[in-house]
Amino acid sequence: MSFGFRARLRAAMQYDYDAIVIGSGPNGLCAAVALAQAGHSVLITEARDTLERRLRSAELLQQGYLHDVCSAVHPLGVLSPYMRGLPLEQHGLTWAYPKVSAAHPLDDGRAVLLSRSVQETAAQLGVDERAYRRLFEPLLREPELLLADLLGPLSIPRRPIAFTRFGLRALRSTWGLAHGLFEPPEARALFAGCGAHAILPFDKWFTAAVGLLFCLTGHMTDWPMAQGGSVSIARALESYFRSLGGEVRTGMHVRALSQLPSSRVVLFDLAPRQVIEIAGDALPARYRARLARYNYGPAVFKLDYVLSGKIPWRAPQCAEASTVHVGGTLPEIARSERAAWDGQVAEAPFVMVCQQSHFDATRAPAGKHTGYAYCHVPHASDVDMTSAVERQIERFAPGFRDLIVERRAWFPADIERENAACVGGVIAGGSADLTQLFTRPVARLDPYRTPNPRLFLCGASTPPGGGVHGMCGYHAAHSALKRLRSGRV
Repeated sequence: MSFGFRARLRAAMQYDYDAIVIGSGPNGLCAAVALAQAGHSVLITEARDTLERRLRSAELLQQGYLHDVCSAVHPLGVLSPYMRGLPLEQHGLTWAYPKVSAAHPLDDGRAVLLSRSVQETAAQLGVDERAYRRLFEPLLREPELLLADLLGPLSIPRRPIAFTRFGLRALRSTWGLAHGLFEPPEARALFAGCGAHAILPFDKWFTAAVGLLFCLTGHMTDWPMAQGGSVSIARALESYFRSLGGEVRTGMHVRALSQLPSSRVVLFDLAPRQVIEIAGDALPARYRARLARYNYGPAVFKLDYVLSGKIPWRAPQCAEASTVHVGGTLPEIARSERAAWDGQVAEAPFVMVCQQSHFDATRAPAGKHTGYAYCHVPHASDVDMTSAVERQIERFAPGFRDLIVERRAWFPADIERENAACVGGVIAGGSADLTQLFTRPVARLDPYRTPNPRLFLCGASTPPGGGVHGMCGYHAAHSALKRLRSGRV
């Protein structure tokens, strides 16, 4: 019997579980699944009564109308290098696909569509057709490998040429890349809408990366949603996790490590602030201080709607998209994103509109629809943005207000109450500006490990950041697995 095996056996006999995951967002669920796949005993604890969190869906307003409480459309979910290899369809997950990923309406009644075909997308862009194709066609030769390189911590890329090509353009600001490559207005507007997913000012270095990533995903797949609501993703992950022997305890609000059963390692699918509160002195004071300085960035103000019909877009092609980027031109969207960063509310905010019921009949009664919209606002803002959001939608869809049967507004404080990991109403795990892009939440060679060899971070504040892709959890699990296999915990 080898020393390593004896050490692992001795360790296993001393603890209730090999690993405990606190929090059941998509990253926590994927971390737990990865650990269970490796043959370890794993417990998930969740403060809520169900394992849904960022993937919750509910009849918020009227019976028969199903709304996604947080995350809604999932291009990174279906393309995730880890999640796409899991048998989630066998556990009840079905993806509903739109005709095109995203639409960007313009004031002249036209709309620019982001579709799977680079050629079709580029053909809408006039003088920018060739520039758009030159930008994206090389990145799509082996996109799955490139995406795997992008959705993780800094490491040696498997597609070095494509990664370098992407990286040289990603270094730029959204404003700089759009102005450097494209003429107004179509291509610049399309790229601005995708770039706004970064929730950062457009003049910051590296912000072009997000616009490039979301355009890339739109050419890899039509941005889908989970049939039956985003909750279907959580339920499929939970079902698969349980099939691997994993255990779950809901309604368990962990406030201190002492509440937990004994385990060899603990993984936190939580915001840095929560990690500090729970871990306490188990982490060195200096490390806690660095976590406390983490910048969460702007928040969101969200609206859910019961609608009597489809949104009457002036450009009818917008109805074919799961997501509509409402904001007009690049300069307009840039002003909106700068305002949220500077602690101000925009008079004409950039609005993300999702149309799940167009493609998933389970979301609303026949002939009726749900609506989902949010804009970016300052951290923890208490300003009611309902009128501003609806003015923007009405600008491109006259008559929208006439379809509203009922609405529910979510202020940043409401979003944090729904999910404590959304500190100040932040949905993307924190700011991904240059100061935190490669060092989230603190600068370490392994960002998932803490100075305590038993404690690991797996939330959206770790690379690659926000989104329903599970890659933060996957990478954190592999970091924890190295420790478990060493027999030193």
